[in-house]
Amino acid sequence: MLKNFIFIENIKKTLKETEWVSFVGPILVLMILSMMILPLSAFFLDIFFTFNIAISITILLVTMLVKETLEFSAFPIILLFSTLLRLALNIASTRIILLKGHNGVFSAGRVIEAFGHFLVGSNFTIGIIIFSIFIIINFIVITKGAGRIAEVSARFILDGMPGKQMAIDADLNAGLIKEKIARKRRLEVIREADFYGSMDGASKFVRGDAIAGLLIMIINIFGGLIIGMLQHKMQFKTAIQTYTLLTIGDGLVAQVPALVLSIASGVIVTKVNTSQNVGEQIVKQLFSDPKVFLLSGFVLGTLGLIPGMPNLVFLIFTIFFFSFSKYLIHKRKKIENFSRKQVKSKKIVEASWDDVHIEDMISIEIGKNLLSLVDSENEKNLLNKIAEVRKISAKKFGFLPSYVHIKHNVNLLCNSYKIFIKGIKYDEWTVFPKKYLAIDAKKNILKIKGKSTIEPAFGFSAIWIDANMLNTAKAYGYSIVDSSSIIATHLSVLISKNLSNLLGFQETQNLLNRLEQEIPKLIENLIPNSISFIKLHTILKNLLSENVSIKDMRTILETIIEYSNIYENVNDLTREVRIALSSSIVQEIFPDLNNAKIMKLDAKIEIKLLDLLKNKNKNNIDPIFLLKLIQATKKSIKKQKEIKGSLVLVVDDFIRRFLSIVLRKHCSALTVLSNMEIKNSATVTTVNFIQYE
Repeated sequence: MLKNFIFIENIKKTLKETEWVSFVGPILVLMILSMMILPLSAFFLDIFFTFNIAISITILLVTMLVKETLEFSAFPIILLFSTLLRLALNIASTRIILLKGHNGVFSAGRVIEAFGHFLVGSNFTIGIIIFSIFIIINFIVITKGAGRIAEVSARFILDGMPGKQMAIDADLNAGLIKEKIARKRRLEVIREADFYGSMDGASKFVRGDAIAGLLIMIINIFGGLIIGMLQHKMQFKTAIQTYTLLTIGDGLVAQVPALVLSIASGVIVTKVNTSQNVGEQIVKQLFSDPKVFLLSGFVLGTLGLIPGMPNLVFLIFTIFFFSFSKYLIHKRKKIENFSRKQVKSKKIVEASWDDVHIEDMISIEIGKNLLSLVDSENEKNLLNKIAEVRKISAKKFGFLPSYVHIKHNVNLLCNSYKIFIKGIKYDEWTVFPKKYLAIDAKKNILKIKGKSTIEPAFGFSAIWIDANMLNTAKAYGYSIVDSSSIIATHLSVLISKNLSNLLGFQETQNLLNRLEQEIPKLIENLIPNSISFIKLHTILKNLLSENVSIKDMRTILETIIEYSNIYENVNDLTREVRIALSSSIVQEIFPDLNNAKIMKLDAKIEIKLLDLLKNKNKNNIDPIFLLKLIQATKKSIKKQKEIKGSLVLVVDDFIRRFLSIVLRKHCSALTVLSNMEIKNSATVTTVNFIQYE
């Protein structure tokens, strides 16, 4: 007994946990197949016909009330199932009409009998004609129109998909939307194409259903006459009355839902997506302008004055239109007066967090004439160029810079742009979208016609030229770039000079999330067991501040884990990481190690700095000593350029970071390496010493 009880309880639990919604489709298909194969009684036929009418009305109301087409994306499949249900009912009703029609008009159920009497009345000829017109309206007018609209809409949607996808990518690259929103919008584009494609096919089911209704009517009448007269010995008049009434009743009870669904199809494919449903659109757009009703009333009044016209009817509508026009004018004035009062009585709005503006990591402000550069239809537009800059920076430096937000600044000169990092203006320049910049990187003596300038990224001499001068400039050896490329290159240089500023906590976390996919075991116990997140972020910023790429994160993290128990200080850990990355650092600076000419400090200066820093007297270093050191470094850099040597200073590992901070403020092109970082490069030659008297 207990086992039976437990078994029953388990069955109840299983039934409760089952998602019955997933079985609706299969159950509906089985029900439709059963109706086609198994004979139904008149009572069940009444139930299913009533259900068919109810569901068709429900579908129509849903299509009228949705605000966007994709809110009812299941409409094509619902249309298919409802059509199959109606056809199954036609088969079931045809079976019962032909089998039991000789018993009288009630043999096929009360619904068919009621609809037949309603349409036929006492004249069967008129009933047949009206029913035929009913089918023709559904087939030729509504169904055909809805099918054509669905076909054209599907074609236009498919043709417009690439443009929509490019627009989404452009907004994403410009930082106007986030990745999550971009994915959602891409999915909506795909769903819209799928919907109209499905509607194009589903509309063919509706048209076929209308044709089937006409054929079924003919079969039922003639089949019923043959069966009634030959098998059941009915008189012709009785047979024609009985089977015509049953056939028209059956056809009408099937075609009413068909017509309703055809209207629903027309509504869903003709609806324009707005924030309003169909009723709201009709009322707002049709009954909003009082001038329309004033002129309509005037036209109706004029027609009503013509002799022979129904003057009273035209007069009633004329008065109604004039009255309604007056009501709309009064309503509009009332709204305008209320708006004025609202403006006058408007109080100071309290500040909120929405007023807080968070600066973009990177942004570009452009003038009016440069808006054409962000046209998404142009493959070489500025948005695509910036996206390429971010990709190249990610591959070169090991992290993805933030999105670049492009804004139109009405206060800028028409052809000017400004580049901001964290809200601070780093540079600005002027470009001419219809011209090209011929860059004189090879220092050509030959000059071409155009406006001379200095290229903003690298400081090369350049000339603005027209399109007709392109071939001449190329023949002379000039490098030709367009305005989008100039801005993108300018941005790329500023990014490479401000890497440490662009690596925020969010970027570091994104980098760790990416590494967790590639090297999960290394990341698993990194934070906080080996190092804190803040310390790791600081080490990465230290590396980037001296243009050291962090793309070899495996080596960086392994070094941090190895030395985290030895050193607490972030600078010490940074030093060990640099030594671990020394090969890649040296390779980046010296592509050709056989011709590496470097500078070193005079022994006296190096010993003095070592003594001061080891005794922790960094803050007590004589300013005059530092000033002389900076001046001597500048002289050595000048000499280094003359002999075409590398602008690299190699010093003792202990003083490297201090000297890099001091000297690079005044000599930005200088790279300071430690002897530990360059110890394996035996071919490096010292050609210059920094010294002073």
